Amino acid sequence: MAEKAVLGFLQTNDQISDSHQFAASVGVGHTELENVIKSLKGFEIVDAQEITREKYMVNGSPEALFFSAIPPEGISRNTLKEKLGIETFDIGSKAAAKNKWIAFDKDLVKRKVESVEDEVKNLLTRINNGEVVSDQVINDLKRRKLIVKQTWKGYSLKRGPKYVSKRKKAATDLTREHIVSGDWKNQEFKEYNVNAEAPAIQVGYLHSLLEVREEIQNIFLQMGFEEMPTNNFVESSFWNFDALFQPQQHPARDSHDTFFLETADRTKDLPEDYLEKVKRVHEFGGYGSKGYGYDWKRDEAEKNLLRTHTTAVSTRMLYALAQQETFTPKRYYSIDRVFRNEAVDRTHLAEFHQIEGVICDRGLTLGDLIGVLEDFFSRLGMSKLRFKPAYNPYTEPSMEIFSYHDGLQKWVEVGNSGMFRPEMLLPMGLPEDVNVIAWGLSLERPTMILYGISNIRDLFGPKVDFNLIKNNPICRLGI
Repeated sequence: MAEKAVLGFLQTNDQISDSHQFAASVGVGHTELENVIKSLKGFEIVDAQEITREKYMVNGSPEALFFSAIPPEGISRNTLKEKLGIETFDIGSKAAAKNKWIAFDKDLVKRKVESVEDEVKNLLTRINNGEVVSDQVINDLKRRKLIVKQTWKGYSLKRGPKYVSKRKKAATDLTREHIVSGDWKNQEFKEYNVNAEAPAIQVGYLHSLLEVREEIQNIFLQMGFEEMPTNNFVESSFWNFDALFQPQQHPARDSHDTFFLETADRTKDLPEDYLEKVKRVHEFGGYGSKGYGYDWKRDEAEKNLLRTHTTAVSTRMLYALAQQETFTPKRYYSIDRVFRNEAVDRTHLAEFHQIEGVICDRGLTLGDLIGVLEDFFSRLGMSKLRFKPAYNPYTEPSMEIFSYHDGLQKWVEVGNSGMFRPEMLLPMGLPEDVNVIAWGLSLERPTMILYGISNIRDLFGPKVDFNLIKNNPICRLGI
């Protein structure tokens, strides 16, 4: 319809001076008309010239908006503030009071005059009508954010060198019907560019995190580990904290550090016998421990949250292992996402991927843990390791793991490790001579070290450069 209207109008007229006015006159949208104009111009059927105009838009001054929002009977401050917004309310109330348009009667705002004149709106009308106004006046209005400059774009049209009153659609293929009917002789065929290059083949690229994740999975499998199921991002506080002998008043259980759920905020599916043992060891101790000596609350343990570590999964696996009739040594690993409510900086995000390794066997020692860590991290290509004593509620002894970052030219913490405490393991029902060594680290930090990335936001999130992913070499871990 738009194309027919344009070609028909130009058949009897020299030009269309304003595409917006023309679109309104024939009852089509300007966007539809603009697409038709571009197509006709490409085939040189019309000659289209782009025209632009600038206008200023304004809703009115804050004081006039403030005044017009007050009904004759008055209105409360809070209601008016919600209606206008804090910024318009604050600026408008001061200016309206200064102009003596309004009065405040306790919490009520009332009009002192019947009507006001919005000088800013009148001034804009004069500007848009072509009246010359000094640049200082315009700049003052811009500074007060009372006006917004808008650019209007349209087209003027004339007949082009290949103008026709009705465009014939070119055929793209010579068909059997064309040959049989003989109309191919009069048919107009679309030209083909035989020199055009074929479109580039689009292929997928593995993200650096996925490349390193796959290599780490292979390392765990080579070391005899089996993968734990980690498909539950939502976990209860019991498995995430309480079962790990982490006290309920621990700072990590505060909303400033953990994302708690508002919907489906509690769980009732907890093993009662085990829960009672966990409660008792928290309150009174046992297994050579004095416990924490506080009033343990089931209500706190039932709170659902976004898991803060995959150790919650390890706890479930160890509990399931303890329920077997005969103990079997196990090596578990997991790599999945965890969530913590912390500030984002060059080395921290509110969500990240945690790698966790757990070995459960009889007679394990701290020496076994150090040996496994040196083997594991050397396979990652991190042979420069240091260990530092640390504290964790559920491991004793505990160690932080550091690796030298060649890009940052300093030692960077890459993980945490330790031996699970008896207060955590024995209530599960594991034999007394069974120890568990474990370590955890983020997937992001080893990836940053291996690829020489100094800011985690360049690796994960909306600021990642696709070319970085596309041009990264294939990940090869180890030395």
